[in-house]
Amino acid sequence: MVQSPQSAVPVRHARRRRYLMCRPTHFDVTYRINPWMDPSKPVDTDLAVTQWEKLRALYGELGHEVELIDPLPDCPDMVYAANGATVVDGKLLGARFRNEERAAEGPAYLAWFRDNGFEEVNEPEHVNEGEGDFLVAGSRILAGTGFRSSPRSHAEAEDFFGRPVISMELTDERYYHLDTAMAVLTDDEVMYNPAAFSPGSRAVLEELFPTAVLASPQDAAVFGLNAVSDGRHVVLPDAATGLARQLRERGFEPIGIDLTELLKGGGSAKCCTLEVRTPAA
Repeated sequence: MVQSPQSAVPVRHARRRRYLMCRPTHFDVTYRINPWMDPSKPVDTDLAVTQWEKLRALYGELGHEVELIDPLPDCPDMVYAANGATVVDGKLLGARFRNEERAAEGPAYLAWFRDNGFEEVNEPEHVNEGEGDFLVAGSRILAGTGFRSSPRSHAEAEDFFGRPVISMELTDERYYHLDTAMAVLTDDEVMYNPAAFSPGSRAVLEELFPTAVLASPQDAAVFGLNAVSDGRHVVLPDAATGLARQLRERGFEPIGIDLTELLKGGGSAKCCTLEVRTPAA
């Protein structure tokens, strides 16, 4: 990151990413495991697919590689690929879901990675929901707990990846995964919702990221923090206008997208996107 001499706004550079996604062919809301889900409200699966396809196409336009895992008929939440695993330096830590409704997704994602040549694969002992609660920020991994992933999974991840894992306690059930309350923008920059964290975790975040972008309650409530950054472009819900303004002021290029049908299941851009980090990436 370099500074523009005229404006002192950082000049951002994108890095090509590799993503794994799952088409929402079977997406529906038939049970309730987070506050966003309401089985009494109708779901338009065709619209969910259309919105998802626009996200997939956008990644291609930005130069990123997108691979697909086949959706399972009995796994309506499998579209939220970020929950399926965590991949760092080509090493794969599988997911173990807290809720029985999503239990089959963990083995399905593990099988995909094994079938695609990943050899360092760890089947987890403790509950963790992949990148839903593990966010890679430079040499560190920020790890969420409070609603889904077990605190014991943080030590498991630290031992497996050989990177420091910093635990973050979530306290607002609407932001039940870390990736609903925080997004990593670059190796040392994040944006987050202070109200979603315990006082102790807020203090840690303030020390680690004193110049972080802070989300308003309004932008947090439209899942503005469930965003994907390649270092320059930040894909986020188009309703998160306050975050988009702050990002532009810092030299990023926010790209708004409509994923409101998928928000009915409690997810947006990041939930649909699992980053596959290999040593060559």
